Amino acid sequence: MAAGGGGRAADSAKAIMPRPATSSKPKGKKRRAKKSSMHLTPELVSLISAATSAAHSFLLHHDLQLLPAQTLTLESQLHSLSALLSSLQASASSPKIAPLSSPPALLPPPPQLHNCWFHRFLSTATDYDPRWGSFFRMSKPSFSLLLNLLYPALQSIAPSIHPLYALGAALYRLAHAVPYQAVARQFGFHSSADACRSFFAVLKALNDKLGNLLELYSDMDGVIVGFTRASLPNCCGVLGFGKFLVDGDALGRNGSLLVQALVDSEGRFLDLSAGWPGTLKPSSILRKTRLFSAIEESRELLNGPSFELSDGQSIPQYLLGDACYPLLPWLVTPYSNQLNKEESSSSREREFNSVHSRAMGSLRLAFSRLRAKWQLLSRPWKEECIEFFPFAIFAGCLLHNFLIKCGESFSDENPGSSLMELPVYEGEESENGKMIRDALAGHLARVLETLITDCRQLSRTFPVLILIEKPTQVVIHWQAKNNSTLRLTAAIPSASSIELAPFD
Repeated sequence: MAAGGGGRAADSAKAIMPRPATSSKPKGKKRRAKKSSMHLTPELVSLISAATSAAHSFLLHHDLQLLPAQTLTLESQLHSLSALLSSLQASASSPKIAPLSSPPALLPPPPQLHNCWFHRFLSTATDYDPRWGSFFRMSKPSFSLLLNLLYPALQSIAPSIHPLYALGAALYRLAHAVPYQAVARQFGFHSSADACRSFFAVLKALNDKLGNLLELYSDMDGVIVGFTRASLPNCCGVLGFGKFLVDGDALGRNGSLLVQALVDSEGRFLDLSAGWPGTLKPSSILRKTRLFSAIEESRELLNGPSFELSDGQSIPQYLLGDACYPLLPWLVTPYSNQLNKEESSSSREREFNSVHSRAMGSLRLAFSRLRAKWQLLSRPWKEECIEFFPFAIFAGCLLHNFLIKCGESFSDENPGSSLMELPVYEGEESENGKMIRDALAGHLARVLETLITDCRQLSRTFPVLILIEKPTQVVIHWQAKNNSTLRLTAAIPSASSIELAPFD
């Protein structure tokens, strides 16, 4: 423990501490050591108090112009300074120091609704005010649509909590990881307990009312079309895991919860299974999910027609899965890394793995966008509230789909990787799964070969042509007669999708 370590360190320090040097001079009069102490004067206290009050006044009058992170940082620093001043006053021995006439009340009782931050924001913000996106991660039209969907379910939270304020407070906390105490103050709730109760009521309403946005059953054809454009015919989604950290030792060191997610080519969540301890094997989690049962047992999913490839082989509907999963007839995983390291291996396996990795990128991007929008999910969750964490993650994923449907924008500047590094599955592989994977690898090789052949034919027409060949993309640049540069770009699906566009 830290305390024990600190004690041992202190003992070691004492053991090696050199003794004070002794003087050989005869003892004489001892010099009195000068005491240096800072005196707490009334003027100093008054200056600090005035500065704190001025900063507090600035916060109260300009909080609508500050970002949530700025507001929270300033509140925290002012609260610490106010506590320090109170402590200094309590310990001051000089009777000349008068107490502060009006100490800054950094944590006052929550204001009435008409005085709280959210009410003042609503009274000044227009429908297309960009602060809606900054504060609540969506535009005013999307916020209003979401409120209409949830309004009946939010009316029963408490008589004093209006559904409008409940939704705003929940989105604000999800987006910025704001403590309940600050939420109560900014949205006019009576207490932190009311803010907490309201937050989880909104999460429940989101899970109940937006569940239809997981469109695995209702939009299978659209999902297949999206992957067909990426040269993955009959693919019904990409399956993998996201990791969410948990404080404490309940789930072991560096504890986490795993979320199995199925996404489409646009990064929409199609199926979710949340709340699995990070110590479980992915293959064990897979077999315990409703998705596995719907495919293997009830046959509700992936039961559509097969797709005939150009060489006459047929492939059934399938999912792409990370390397942590077993290869199954309906779950296609990449070729092993060991195979790619062999010099004798053909390029088909490497090209397939490249396309497979690109498709898995939609899952990484979905989790990255989820964390970027809803920062509460990127923070370690408190161990004592761990049973509620899966509901928060699920609600965040549903909001993610809602924002996509509303056409809201996402920031992909630094998406990073939100997928947990899981061990590669080393068990037996399905023979039917191998045949399907080999058929897809052959299909991708033929598509690439056809595309390159077509590009070479174009090179005979245009005198200047630069051909860049990539496993997942072909790019052509050439100089036209009018000296304008043109570009042709095609991700590997088919030559029929190639379009010519001006190159800037």
